Amino acid sequence: MYDLGVVGNCAFLAHIDKSTNISWMCWPRFDSSFIFGSLLDKKKGGEFSILPNGDNYTSHQYYIKNTNVLCTEVQSSEGNYRVTDFAPRFYQFERYLRPLMLIRKIEPLSGTPRVKVVCEPVGDYGDFKPTSYSGSNHIQFDGFEKQVRLTTNISLNYIEEKTCFVLDDVKYLVLTYGAPLEAALEGTAEEFLRQTIKYWRTWVKSTSISDFYQEQVIRSALVLKIHQYEDTGAIVAAATTSLPESPGSERNWDYRYCWLRDTYYTLTAFNNIGHFEEMEKYFNYIANISAQNKSTYQPLYTISGGRDIKERILDLEGYLGNQPVRIGNQAYEHIQNDVYGQVLISLLPLYVDGRFIDTERAGPRKLVYETLEKISVTMNQKDAGLWEFRNLSQYHCYTFLFHWAGGQAALKIARVTKDDHMAVIAKDVIQKASLKIEQCLDVERGVYTQAIGTRNLDASTLQMIMMNYLPYDSDMARSHLAQLERDLKTPEGLFFRYKHSDDFGMPESTFMICSFWYVEALACLGRVDEALQQFDNLLKYTNSLGLLSEDVDAKTGSQWGNFPQAYSHVGLVNAAYRISNKLNKPNFLM
Repeated sequence: MYDLGVVGNCAFLAHIDKSTNISWMCWPRFDSSFIFGSLLDKKKGGEFSILPNGDNYTSHQYYIKNTNVLCTEVQSSEGNYRVTDFAPRFYQFERYLRPLMLIRKIEPLSGTPRVKVVCEPVGDYGDFKPTSYSGSNHIQFDGFEKQVRLTTNISLNYIEEKTCFVLDDVKYLVLTYGAPLEAALEGTAEEFLRQTIKYWRTWVKSTSISDFYQEQVIRSALVLKIHQYEDTGAIVAAATTSLPESPGSERNWDYRYCWLRDTYYTLTAFNNIGHFEEMEKYFNYIANISAQNKSTYQPLYTISGGRDIKERILDLEGYLGNQPVRIGNQAYEHIQNDVYGQVLISLLPLYVDGRFIDTERAGPRKLVYETLEKISVTMNQKDAGLWEFRNLSQYHCYTFLFHWAGGQAALKIARVTKDDHMAVIAKDVIQKASLKIEQCLDVERGVYTQAIGTRNLDASTLQMIMMNYLPYDSDMARSHLAQLERDLKTPEGLFFRYKHSDDFGMPESTFMICSFWYVEALACLGRVDEALQQFDNLLKYTNSLGLLSEDVDAKTGSQWGNFPQAYSHVGLVNAAYRISNKLNKPNFLM
């Protein structure tokens, strides 16, 4: 398991391990170089730790309830202490305060602990080490694009000399990028902590979540929230790069970008818990991408909508020695045509939900027409599919399913807006996509295959049940699910994406969101008791903080892949929502 917690404020994310070290943090953006990156290289990754005197200590982590504020408690022979980490976020002056600021509060709990603070940021993925100098109450690190400063009430000599000191009262460390802290240290840190806790708890109270596994759903929702880059509305797949899908597999990818597909699932999760702010911000992001891209959409963009995400390999040791370490992602060059349908479904509530009005959107129907046109143009085109095969192009069933679903979304929009011309185009898309989907049917086995002309099965076709392309009460839905269970489900109840060899050989790890899709499919077909059992089983693959990775080794239960993975937490939220509805659990957090 990844013994890591995360904090964030919708401007940046930081990964903190149980030793108190910031093992991953990128500034000033999610897709910038790490400033702390020991997760991928112990020597070049820098360090920001608050360690006890001596190596003999234990620790544990927990979140302050219903917040993204993380506590790490350390127990040593000399005494115990707590480190509280958070990224300030709260409403101020009619906007959200979300500075590039990490605050660390250190409190003695018992005994007379001695601690050592090490703060050694790096740049350019470890190739640059800044010079530093001390002020009255701060250490400034020079050479970054903007000023990096550590403001503290700890003796600067102790930090610079890496000397242990007695922790006899509360200490604060405030690391900033750009604008430094130019206010009272203790008072500001405490006020920011109070306001940040209040913000997150208010946000949780405004969600609509039933009492079904409520604690786990809340944690997943909080994790998803900090994966949105609020400045543009983009939602990243994960804040890490090159954590391998399985050891030695070389399936090490940079996920610090906005996949249009992933965002569809994330927005569905937010919609299911009654949050629409994220959707509105994403609309602005898509509107800007649409304005810049008159031809086809890429599968992914940078968090500011940039198209160029060239992939390159860095000279870093990698997580547990797993190389290569990649930044950028070659998938931006792929043809992945399911994205158009997902854009339409993502934005559907903005058009059909009465809580939104047209004046809140610019050119609302223009985007629908443009996206429908893109579906029509690409209908007969092979693509790389949602699993982003690098050397395999097919007519993927999943792609046609989302052509069909996008057409259904556009038809609903047409009816609400009384646009007959749009309705005609949408119906044509639905009909053509349905014909393509049916070409994926293996009549003999009673299952829809991964693509036209192949016998390979694919967990993504579970979506055919969840989206009601296959009616819940139909023999075809039951047969389809039974074949997928037989082929892709492990004895532990986990699901492979597929079992055939790809660009990197045979898949070795299971994919968490596919396992949650299976739970949803069970619930759809009325197998609710099995869905409950499977859902409960999947929760044991979280770490101690309730965080999920992308992949799991079915035999060992170990977490692999980028972490935490938005996809996986989306799967948890949506599966819980599906089961809760089947159980008629009331949504009482409103």
